[in-house]
Amino acid sequence: MAWLTATGRYLWCGWGSLASLFLFLALWEYAAQHFGPLILPTPGEAFGTLAELFSSGAAWPEILVTARRALLGYGLALSLGSLLGLLVGLSVTASVLARPIVTLLVGTPPVAWLILALLWFGAGDGTPVFTVFIACFPIVFVGAMQGTRTLDGQLQAVAQMFGLPWWMKLADVYFPHVVSYLFPGWITALGTAWKVVVMAELLATSDGVGAALAVTRSHLDTAASMAWIVALVGSLLAIEYLLLEPIKRKIESWRTFA
Repeated sequence: MAWLTATGRYLWCGWGSLASLFLFLALWEYAAQHFGPLILPTPGEAFGTLAELFSSGAAWPEILVTARRALLGYGLALSLGSLLGLLVGLSVTASVLARPIVTLLVGTPPVAWLILALLWFGAGDGTPVFTVFIACFPIVFVGAMQGTRTLDGQLQAVAQMFGLPWWMKLADVYFPHVVSYLFPGWITALGTAWKVVVMAELLATSDGVGAALAVTRSHLDTAASMAWIVALVGSLLAIEYLLLEPIKRKIESWRTFA
């Protein structure tokens, strides 16, 4: 029954997300009626164009290329940033030394890394993957480091006093706390990956959603541009709410979700 209750709560929370999406679509419709189709097409026109792209077979190859690049760079940042952040967080000295480097990485605009990546890797997959990695890495790293640095000393003392085995300390004391810092960083980095990969493709590649947006821009096809944007945002929402959010709720089952 516990899994049924958790599933019901998750589905019930989805109504709030759907309500916000419908509100956004209503505001989009109102703005489109005000500005006209050249500036902003209606949601119906954008979704209709997107349906045509899917039916013609033009959408899936571009979306899959973009998703592959974004997820590869994101996966590298996720694994390396989480591991290094957790290790650095164990040492006060290492944390202090890492802060200026993180500030440097965060403060450098992604377009600057993109220019360097073009010089290093050329106009291929390496450029968008590297740009996504370098943009997402400090976000994940900081979350992991803060999760380690803010471990409650009293909880650790209680676990030590009761003589809990190491695996129970890891699963019941350390892991839930660290994950509460990791997951927000992972989700933020996921959104960053999607934005950065499109920018990199727009300037550096001949395929992917970013390259398709460059073509629609040159043709002044606003409806097609909005269709590609809808496809991109839709894929991001699908990954977040169908993959990351259920994992988060499973791992953080000890929390009470509203």
